[in-house]
Amino acid sequence: MEKKSTPRTIKIFSIVSFLNDFGSDIIYPIWPLFVKNVLGANMAVLGLIDGLGDAIVSISQAVSGYISDRIRKRKIFIWLGYLCGSLSRIGYALTTTWHWLIPFRILDRAGKIRAAPRDAIIADISIRENRGRNFGLLRTMDNLGAVCGTLFCILLFKFLGYKNLFLLAAIPSIIGVLLVLFFIKDAKTENIKIYKGLNFRDLNKNFKLFLILSSLFALGSFSYSFLLIYAEECGCKTAFVPVLYLIFSGIAAIFSLFFGKLSDKIGRKSVLIMAYILWGLVCLNFIFFDSRIAIILTFVLYGLHKASLDTVQKTFVSELAPVEYRASTLGGFQMVVGLCALPASLAAGMMWDKINVRTPFYCSLGLTIVTVIMMLFVKEKK
Repeated sequence: MEKKSTPRTIKIFSIVSFLNDFGSDIIYPIWPLFVKNVLGANMAVLGLIDGLGDAIVSISQAVSGYISDRIRKRKIFIWLGYLCGSLSRIGYALTTTWHWLIPFRILDRAGKIRAAPRDAIIADISIRENRGRNFGLLRTMDNLGAVCGTLFCILLFKFLGYKNLFLLAAIPSIIGVLLVLFFIKDAKTENIKIYKGLNFRDLNKNFKLFLILSSLFALGSFSYSFLLIYAEECGCKTAFVPVLYLIFSGIAAIFSLFFGKLSDKIGRKSVLIMAYILWGLVCLNFIFFDSRIAIILTFVLYGLHKASLDTVQKTFVSELAPVEYRASTLGGFQMVVGLCALPASLAAGMMWDKINVRTPFYCSLGLTIVTVIMMLFVKEKK
């Protein structure tokens, strides 16, 4: 892609990300309440549905990254991904039992086929000095869309209810599809090697270690749904639960660009360690405190965690990856890490139902400590 098109490409992706997350986050603040309270699912089922969704995300990114590198095309995966997200929201609106959520959840999360090809484009048109900033800008717009979507949900949920909100949530992503179709072009590929398949041996030791520790962390990093349900069971009213979602989305929106720029200055490793420590503090707060003020503080910490991890992790992986296999590596990384999310959320739900609500947080805290220790041995690519 020509250098002069770089700013426009970043802007278009940022707008589309805003629109997609605006639609998604009309739903996400009330998603666990819809599954548990309206459709009658228990916490294990909620964990299964959320974990399955994360696993599908992982597989879809790996597949799209591999095929994208092989055929040397990115754009088709991006607009198709946003289209899948839009169609799934219509499906949610038509669902009457939790069983029927599963195929639409799969369609929704399969829409993440857009992520690895899109991230590869961003990495390719960036340089070392602004790559963190560019990924940070994208995450900022993601989270800003989440904030606006959550506000929309809070203001209109009482009047529209679940199903009408779900239908409205399909519209922004359709607009995003059109923007990608008309304003994004695939990169020129004359000097890209013919893809012969990414081999594990092509990855350096730092990447392998980072993949292992990220997988361990993911095994304890269960769905945000558990945080919202925990808050409700601690006495927060149903109408206040979307406000908690708004708090962490807003904090993530404010600080994503900051953490991206910070990683450009002090390094990816330092910011990622901060991200893991912030999640550890989330677990500690939920283990020892259950007052409303403590819960609000915990969601602030969770927003800081998401802002730092989601922004810098992609940046770090894109830099450790072989350039010619960048989309495959990004997708493969997300597949391995995301597949850990299925047992993570499922196990968390089972521990919640069978033991007590704090057990998942104890387990997650232990894995987080191991992750931080392992991260000390990872070296950055200069």
